[in-house]
Amino acid sequence: MLLSPSTPVNSAPELVFHSQLPTSLSWRTSTADERIGRLKKIRNWIKEHQQDIRDAIKNDFGKPEPETDLSEIYPVTAEINHSIKLLKKWMRPISVSTPLPMLGTSAKIYLEPKGRSLIISPWNYPFNLTIGPLISALSAGCTAIIKPSELTPHTSELISKMISELFPPTEVSVALGEVTVSQALLQLPFDHIFFTGSPAVGKIVMKAAAEHLSSVTLELGGKSPVIVNQDADCKDAAEKLIWGKFVNCGQTCIAPDYLLVHNSQLDNLISELKVALQKMYDPDFKGIETSPDMARIVNDKHFDRLRNSIEEAVTKGAKIAFGGKFDHQTRYIEPTILTHVSDEMQVMQEEIFGPILPIVPFSNLDEAIAYVNSKPKPLALYYFGGSTEQSSKALQETSSGNAVINDCVIHYIHTELPFGGVNNSGIGKAHGYHGFMAFSNEKGVLKQRVGLNNVTLLRPPYGIRAKQIIASLIKWF
Repeated sequence: MLLSPSTPVNSAPELVFHSQLPTSLSWRTSTADERIGRLKKIRNWIKEHQQDIRDAIKNDFGKPEPETDLSEIYPVTAEINHSIKLLKKWMRPISVSTPLPMLGTSAKIYLEPKGRSLIISPWNYPFNLTIGPLISALSAGCTAIIKPSELTPHTSELISKMISELFPPTEVSVALGEVTVSQALLQLPFDHIFFTGSPAVGKIVMKAAAEHLSSVTLELGGKSPVIVNQDADCKDAAEKLIWGKFVNCGQTCIAPDYLLVHNSQLDNLISELKVALQKMYDPDFKGIETSPDMARIVNDKHFDRLRNSIEEAVTKGAKIAFGGKFDHQTRYIEPTILTHVSDEMQVMQEEIFGPILPIVPFSNLDEAIAYVNSKPKPLALYYFGGSTEQSSKALQETSSGNAVINDCVIHYIHTELPFGGVNNSGIGKAHGYHGFMAFSNEKGVLKQRVGLNNVTLLRPPYGIRAKQIIASLIKWF
């Protein structure tokens, strides 16, 4: 079977995979300018097709265009611009100091492309979370096969069109289809796999990668907590939390999953959350369902899951402080704030991934920290409060992929910060230099002078002199 620019990965995954080997080998010597040229092609395509991207995502789950620009397009163009600006610096060999026992040698760390990569992306930010990792792969000099989500078919088709117009399949290719396509791809010995999705599927990906000892970056999820302490500004916190929680209708891996609120702030914060919701999504009092700025749930399965979670929580004693309305036909779920929740409820056991915000009161910071630590490590932790001492305590005594003080979610678009989880919420980091490093191998290279041998006296047969030198090395170095 001959490989053509139109050959779909679906029909010949092994053929496309093997066709990328010569490219991956030649790209080991690719220059920064060559890599930057590939990034610029993507940036130009995005600029020319911005409306097409908006339309595709709107068709998939009703995301408003300004939200698409902010959360899907801007992070990608920012990543491209950041990489273009700094790629030459990132690619330079890194000189390291010479320890005394190695006098006469010189050493550097060279960053080489890992090779053929697989990018499996999710549906919730279908453009951003597909093209973002591709930017890192291309910056590092890697080829890629991309598997976008079948749950957002319009965006996946658009991505396939974009890639086919910009790259031959021997460089970058897109595989469309159901889970069986991902399973087939995971049987191949990729040099690196970048997966974004749930912890449950992340474990499957990691098991498949282990068969070939492929390195992985796993961007997973979890229940990202918010601590609102007694000295927090409730109005400020509420406005930031409402946006961070309900952007993309709550379908965000780093969205605030539940609030831990100091008893003294509980009533005030709930009031301010209601005000902020009204202000952002229903300023004319026509109902949030009429807001052009509220996205919809991606499909019926997720809609039913979220509706059942609310109903189950109410059955078990939760109170609806705001929201609770549904429209199955349009897959609309009103932003819902729950109080009187307990750990027996689904909303407190699983990542919500929707417009539901449970609130749990606490009496002191130690209690809140203990609650966070009783659950798997989250992708993000958010803390609201004025005391540096208290915020430092919360950060030091908890573990999370990232953390934000007095805001939420916005750390994602900080191009200098590593983004990723820890343990259950992920393995490895992404974005900017950290994404470049995810697809790069750090190769240490030592250069010795001809005729100079630091270990001559340490070779067999081991005499008294050799033993003395070894003892000195252990004692002093």
